[in-house]
Amino acid sequence: MHSDRIPLFCDTALAARVERDEVDLISAAAQAAHRRRGDGRGFLLPIARDVASFADDGSPYNKVAGLGFAGIPHADELDAIERAFADRNAPAQIELAHLADPEIAALLTTRGYRLESFENVLGRTLDGHAGAPAPPGIEVRRSGDDEFEAWLSVVADSVARPDVQGVPWHEEFPRETYELAERDAARAGVLRYAAFRDGTLAGGAGLRLTDGIAQFAGAATSPAHRRHGVQTALLTARLGDAAAAGCEIGVIVTQPGSKSQQNAQRRGFDLLYTRAVLVKNLPSCDAAATTS
Repeated sequence: MHSDRIPLFCDTALAARVERDEVDLISAAAQAAHRRRGDGRGFLLPIARDVASFADDGSPYNKVAGLGFAGIPHADELDAIERAFADRNAPAQIELAHLADPEIAALLTTRGYRLESFENVLGRTLDGHAGAPAPPGIEVRRSGDDEFEAWLSVVADSVARPDVQGVPWHEEFPRETYELAERDAARAGVLRYAAFRDGTLAGGAGLRLTDGIAQFAGAATSPAHRRHGVQTALLTARLGDAAAAGCEIGVIVTQPGSKSQQNAQRRGFDLLYTRAVLVKNLPSCDAAATTS
């Protein structure tokens, strides 16, 4: 990394662009889940020109994405999505960028939404300087359909035993739910990368290229192979491919203070903005929280 590098500045226009691509990813993954289920249970509902998604029971794609850059949602829109989630026995979850219209956070608070956690959105310009090559013994390459099951097994095992550095994710998913979500992501255009350490499949990661932005999907490393440069090598390989594909900006989402954030910043990513995760629980959940 060059010492005179200028950090990437994020204004509301860039944040809106990144959030639009997030909406596109969530929508594509949810549509893949709907096709997989084929029972009409899922939904994609418009809200203030953004989207509320229910992909599958317990799916990480069950959320409202992109809100805050295309107007204030109307009360009837919020009523409709809250009913839709409640009808599927799911809480309404909204991920709201801190650069979004501040009136929305105030509105959601009056409707009973509670702050549950934060996640950081980091980005960097893609100038062809991906970083140092992988350490000796580590190889990263695109992972094809022929090894999907092996890739999924390693990634799912790794996610089940998360790295404890930093603030933990506010959500935990059963293994079966996580695996289904990864299958939906693959059908949504997320490319897979596999990392090998001394010939052993040690980790994996995803990458989605859209609208000039490279979305770096979650990377996971087996516990036995952590702290050996695997995650950094996965990031470096994807940076190079994203730049070669003509993307202008790379974006990655991490938990605050995590090893993933540290690795991303070492590779030139800057903190662009933070998303607040706001949740309106089902009435029975709220009652239980009050009496506990």
